[in-house]
Amino acid sequence: MTEILAVAVITVLAVVAPGADFAMVVRNSYLYGRRTGLLAATGVAAGVLVHVTYTMLGVGLLIASSTALFTVIKLIGAAYLVYIGVRTFRARGDVEVDLENKTELTPLAALRTGFLTNVLNPKTTLFVVSTFAQVVSPGTPLYQQAGYGLFMSLAHLLWFGVVAVFFSHDRMRTLMLRGQKALNKVIGSVLAGLGISLAFAPSH
Repeated sequence: MTEILAVAVITVLAVVAPGADFAMVVRNSYLYGRRTGLLAATGVAAGVLVHVTYTMLGVGLLIASSTALFTVIKLIGAAYLVYIGVRTFRARGDVEVDLENKTELTPLAALRTGFLTNVLNPKTTLFVVSTFAQVVSPGTPLYQQAGYGLFMSLAHLLWFGVVAVFFSHDRMRTLMLRGQKALNKVIGSVLAGLGISLAFAPSH
């Protein structure tokens, strides 16, 4: 599996699996409408870039300083992919969304909620770190790593933009929730399989 394909598959599956970002965008879209949901999605995408920046710096330092330590991080990352795959597979698909305490949101506040939800989410940290640990090698150019990060951010923006559009309409919201439940089994299986295959793949 090429680096680019690995990043694409892991990113898309991890983004689609419901989590804190999903619940927050759902809430904003349902309560305040499409515009607020789209602004929150933009904030989420901006938050991903923060994770990507410190991950690129950290992974680069690990490669340069200790091959053994980097290998350990790589294996931990693969184990994490298996873990979230199993958790996603077993999930019932019920998304808990707080619809209480409705207060008006300014555009800046909508952006901030998306940004902070993502930046402070440890699951996003683990996702970005584990993905980079699998695909980045000493020979991976910096521009290519930056491209991976931009793809991750864009994938979040596009997916949560779709979520915002759907959840600003009642009928579409129902259809999307049904689709999320069905996707959990597929997403979980593929993520777990990717984690196992990457763990046993030869090092770069």
